[in-house]
Amino acid sequence: MQLEQHITRLPRPFQPDRGEDAVAAVPGLSGPVRDLVYGAASCSPYLAGLIAHEAEWLRDAVEDTEAAMASALRPPEGDMDAMRPALRGAKRRVALLAGLADLGGAWSLEQVTGALTSLADMTTQAALDAALAHQVRRGKLPDKDAGLFVLAMGKMGAGELNYSSDIDLICLFDETRHAPADHALIRKACVRAVQDMSAILNDMTADGYVFRTDLRLRPDPAVTPVVLSTGAAMRYYESLGRTWERAAYIKARACAGDIGAGERFLSDLTPFVWRRHLDFAAVQDAHDMRLAIRAHKGTGGPITLQGHNMKLGRGGIREIEFFTQTRQLISGGRDPDLRVRGTAQGLGRLASKGWIKADVAEALSDHYRFARTVEHRVQMVRDTQTHQLPVTDEGFDRLAAMMDMDRADLEGELVERLSAVHGETEGFFAPSSTDPEPTAPEVDPAMRARWRSYPALRSQRGAALFERIEPALLTQLGTAGKPQEALSAFDGFLAGLPAGVQLFSLFDANPQLVDLLVDIVSTSPALARYLSRNASVLDAVIGGSFFADWPGQAALRAEAEARMAAEPDYEAKLDAIRDWAKDWHFRIGVHHLRALTTAQDAGTQYADLAQAALAALWPVVQAQFAVRFGPPPGRGAAIVAMGSLGAGVLTAHSDLDVIVIYDPGTAENSEGAKPLAVRTYYARLTKAMITAITAQTAKGRLYEADMRLRPSGNQGPVATSWTAFQNYQQNEAWLWEHLALVRARVVAGPADLAADISQLRHNVLTEVRDVGAIMRDLSEMRARIAAAKAPSSVWDAKVGRGRMQDIELFSQTGALLSPTAPQNVAGGIVACVVAGLVSDAEAQVLQDTYAMLARVQMAARLLSTDALNTDVLGSRGLDVLIAATEASTQAEAESALNRAQNAAGDVLDVAIERKVGKGLEP
Repeated sequence: MQLEQHITRLPRPFQPDRGEDAVAAVPGLSGPVRDLVYGAASCSPYLAGLIAHEAEWLRDAVEDTEAAMASALRPPEGDMDAMRPALRGAKRRVALLAGLADLGGAWSLEQVTGALTSLADMTTQAALDAALAHQVRRGKLPDKDAGLFVLAMGKMGAGELNYSSDIDLICLFDETRHAPADHALIRKACVRAVQDMSAILNDMTADGYVFRTDLRLRPDPAVTPVVLSTGAAMRYYESLGRTWERAAYIKARACAGDIGAGERFLSDLTPFVWRRHLDFAAVQDAHDMRLAIRAHKGTGGPITLQGHNMKLGRGGIREIEFFTQTRQLISGGRDPDLRVRGTAQGLGRLASKGWIKADVAEALSDHYRFARTVEHRVQMVRDTQTHQLPVTDEGFDRLAAMMDMDRADLEGELVERLSAVHGETEGFFAPSSTDPEPTAPEVDPAMRARWRSYPALRSQRGAALFERIEPALLTQLGTAGKPQEALSAFDGFLAGLPAGVQLFSLFDANPQLVDLLVDIVSTSPALARYLSRNASVLDAVIGGSFFADWPGQAALRAEAEARMAAEPDYEAKLDAIRDWAKDWHFRIGVHHLRALTTAQDAGTQYADLAQAALAALWPVVQAQFAVRFGPPPGRGAAIVAMGSLGAGVLTAHSDLDVIVIYDPGTAENSEGAKPLAVRTYYARLTKAMITAITAQTAKGRLYEADMRLRPSGNQGPVATSWTAFQNYQQNEAWLWEHLALVRARVVAGPADLAADISQLRHNVLTEVRDVGAIMRDLSEMRARIAAAKAPSSVWDAKVGRGRMQDIELFSQTGALLSPTAPQNVAGGIVACVVAGLVSDAEAQVLQDTYAMLARVQMAARLLSTDALNTDVLGSRGLDVLIAATEASTQAEAESALNRAQNAAGDVLDVAIERKVGKGLEP
């Protein structure tokens, strides 16, 4: 492109004599390009010198800037001696063209910093190539392909290099490329090559320098050589790496040497940089770094323009970078889309994902670009690595001329922008509150002293963070209906918390979560215990979609599959699906607790979650199993949900009743590295799946699973062949097994096998049956169940006469007599009416009773994992339980439950006696 066509502004002349000399050195310039060269040279002695040195080149460069830049960035050839002047010539030309295009508004900030970064990449690679070639000639390396690579850090890594920037580099070599005995010699040669590379770039010669290089970002630079092995670096980061090093690696990029080895290293380092949980502890770490920098550099004072540091001072570039990088560290482990290097790009991504407001991102990006533009101007004057505004009136007049602004307007805009940045970022790192504090409850001194002995507060940092959030916690506890009861519940939660730094940091940065915590611990002991063991689930609350509509089973499955696909190995996949399921399980519980969803919807959502988990996990288990034993023979295997999962309704603590049915077809063995007979293959595959579901990994269990509803019960093979299953259901199954089949539903496996199983279920359940015989068997089953287990209290919604299990059995009986074989309870009760077992009025009693009991059961399982004891249940938990009966008091609720259970029991007794007493009419 022609530079003239894109000029949008011009620097005002500051020292006209320099401008006159510059345009005289490049005869033939006219129009805006001449004015630009004149103004640039008059403001910048450095640019004036470059124009004089590169006058002939510049005449052609302004006619085709793209070709000129490509030529300047073409890597030179030659040895180290030849490389020094060649690279310095490239530096002069890129600096000159970028400076003019920047001052003339022809290039955006990103184009300017991109050109400077491209120069740094090219010169680093060329200098390293020359240095490695020198080591090869000396016989110190077998060839240049030594596994040595250079990581660009900081602004170079992000493609944001400033006009007179140092370049921050980390140099490593992949020791796995060489025999262990050669490691010391290879590293020594690599160290020498990096020292030579740095000298080529760094040394001041008659031609100037290329880039000042800084190699001190490597691990422990005071005691380590300038080149480390990747293994040594990885061990350092895994054991001693600090938050500032994690932040530094956000921008890291392999820029020279063995790029592939560098990219593999960065990929391996991902778990160090990007934590799986929302890492709000990074906020305090970043704030501490900011304070340390201010103290060390003396930049912590108020905003006074003379000498103000545009990088490190209040409202400066570093504050925007820290704000962005810290936000990325917090949430980038859960969202790979946030793992971007550029500052403005990072702000945009954070806004698009809801982590910051769009207007904040837009404002900070604008402030960042302005600050970087000012930084370029002060550096452009004499090519000095400075970030300070001028300290003299002459300096400010020069800066205003370079910006083509009135000095007063420039100073006003600087103060306004620096103040805005400081206000926004300081509020994030060091929030303050002027709200009046409500009265906190009295805390027993013995309890308070006990807190300091709990595991979560044993570390110095955990204790310090807790002290910061303790007033807010106590204040919120004071707002509970019964503060002392809530305080006691919180004490139990804190006692069960294994670690506190991350959770306390989360509360410190997100005070709104304290309200949720108090709500949970004072209402649901079961959910509080779950939270203490899985505190990371709170990450999801502030993840942006916690209170969105339920996504549905298909979306859940896709999300689970994506989470596992992102993990590199099988064990990591099992942990990933556990983390994923915990987040959603907690979400369902909180929505139910806070009445954001009904008990019926919560039951459906728990079942959706379980089915999505099984459907996503089953192919992963099969793929892992196939590595050794080959793919599934024949048509494969299907997982059939039974019980509550089959009916599509689970509680917060339901086990999963499942069976596995396989169809090997004509195959006798699998085809893999270690072939197995089909029966053994599917038995072991099933056990692998059950282990994947139930194994206690570092992330806990996914679910408890129960396979006792398979044809062989607890005896015999864990997987049933399709042929055997058909034969059993058609010829051998007892009535109770057909009743169980009512709720059977395929949840994972091949579509054709699933369709066949569903058709078999329909065929078996819709056979013509002797109504009287069924009712007699049902009567006997009810008697056996009543003798085996009595209800624990009126609040035991599941077991007992007229309660859920009793109504479910009757409903399933109706399904056996229906041509449609409905799977849910409501459909089964309607089928009982159609079959003449009950009247419409009696069916309504059963429906209403079951609905109430289901609400109570959902609430009870949310509140407690044990048998419900209302005497020890807190007042808020009791309120949830009472609300499930739609009563106002505990007495009214218990009376309503008694009436409903007795009424339903009477309906069932009469219905069964009606058929049995009339001679068992078909």
